[in-house]
Amino acid sequence: MEFNDHYPSYETMYQHDEAHGKQIRAKLWKVFWLLLAITIVELIVGFKATAWGLQGGTFLKFFFITLTLVKAGGIVLVFMHLIDETKFFRYTILLPYSVLGVYLIFIVLVEGTYCGYPENKTSLDKSYQIQQIILREHHGQPVPADLKEGITDREISAAAAEHGGSEKE
Repeated sequence: MEFNDHYPSYETMYQHDEAHGKQIRAKLWKVFWLLLAITIVELIVGFKATAWGLQGGTFLKFFFITLTLVKAGGIVLVFMHLIDETKFFRYTILLPYSVLGVYLIFIVLVEGTYCGYPENKTSLDKSYQIQQIILREHHGQPVPADLKEGITDREISAAAAEHGGSEKE
C-alpha cells in the first residue's frame, strides 16, 4: 500500500535541482572537515599538553574553551541555518548564549579552585566533630587529623561518658 499525502514532492515543492543539492552537500562536507580538524587539534593538544609543559595552565583552559565555543557557534550557524539570516539576527541569537557560556565556564573555573586553599575550608560545629570522632573510634575507623583540630581528648571522653559509655570499650 502506497502512502500519499497529496503534497508535491520535496524536490518540486522547493524547486531544488541536482546542482543545488551538490552545493548543499559540498557545504556540509566543508563544515564536517573543519569541525573534524578543530577536534583533531584539540585531541593532539590534549594528549601532548603534559609533554609540552601546558598542564592545567590558564592558556590551556582558554584554548579549549575558545575552540569549543567556535565549534558550537559553527554548528549553530550552519546546521540551524543561522548563517543565512541577517547579521543582526545572528548576533541576537549567538551573543546571549556565548555570554552565558563564557560566564558559566568562568564560574566553574573560579569556584572550582576554592576547595584547594586552607582558608576556604568549611568549619564544622564542635559537637558534630566530637560526635564523628566518637563514632569513628567506636567502629574502629581512622579519625582524620583535621577532624580533631580544636578538640581536646578531655572533651571527647566527657561527651562519650555523657552519651552512655566510653568510646574505647
